[in-house]
Amino acid sequence: MPDYHDDLRLAHVLADAADATTMERFKALDLKVETKPDMTPVTEADKGAEELIRGQLQRARPRDAILGEEYGLSGTGPRRWIIDPIDGTKNYVRGVPVWATLISLAVAGDNGLEPVVGVVSAPALGRRWWAAKGGGAYTGRSLTSATRLHVSKVSKVPDSSFAYSSLGGWEEQGRLDGFLDLTRDCWRTRGYGDFWPYMMVAEGSVDMCAEPELSLWDMAATAVVVQEAGGEFTSLDGVRGVEGGNAAASNGLLHGELLSYLRA
Repeated sequence: MPDYHDDLRLAHVLADAADATTMERFKALDLKVETKPDMTPVTEADKGAEELIRGQLQRARPRDAILGEEYGLSGTGPRRWIIDPIDGTKNYVRGVPVWATLISLAVAGDNGLEPVVGVVSAPALGRRWWAAKGGGAYTGRSLTSATRLHVSKVSKVPDSSFAYSSLGGWEEQGRLDGFLDLTRDCWRTRGYGDFWPYMMVAEGSVDMCAEPELSLWDMAATAVVVQEAGGEFTSLDGVRGVEGGNAAASNGLLHGELLSYLRA
């Protein structure tokens, strides 16, 4: 198995730089916010963080491709860095601290892109999570000061905690009834939003989470963290990987039941 330690170290350096940029503008009274064609907001901090990460990657890994939410795909090759400069821009704009920079390295394989490195950095929460394929998942302040992550051992839906981002999108996909049944049958539900439910699945504080509509940059970093913590990450139709347009993550023990509730 390839060693991705150097790539993980680089991802931490990139996250450090992005954190400095995003925190400098967080809650700024003169923050510039625009509306993209898909009617979602984008700030100067989103653009600045992605530009910074791209610049450092082009110097450190000139042969690798880069895909970012704000500036699309550049370069070719079997290795692709995937960036979401601010996951949770609406929170960022409103001063809610639940947002993060997502940085992942994915490699091309027989079944599409496979994330092999992921860093999720949430500086306003003072939290960071990371993983590399075959090396486990961790949380902490640095590579040398970290706690290994493990998913929960909850095996029954009535004992489980389920997290989601919002109610929007489930009805359009014909999955709302199953979603509501799951919220009624499980022990606890919370709408934490964006990257955070996946990190809590990896930590074992939440047992399942799902979203009906996602992009590749929303999932690549979180998927490898969940999987390396011992969990399962698939599309809502049960396809392993991050190219299905939606996601279901769990501790693995509950994954089949989670998918059965959320089938279209």
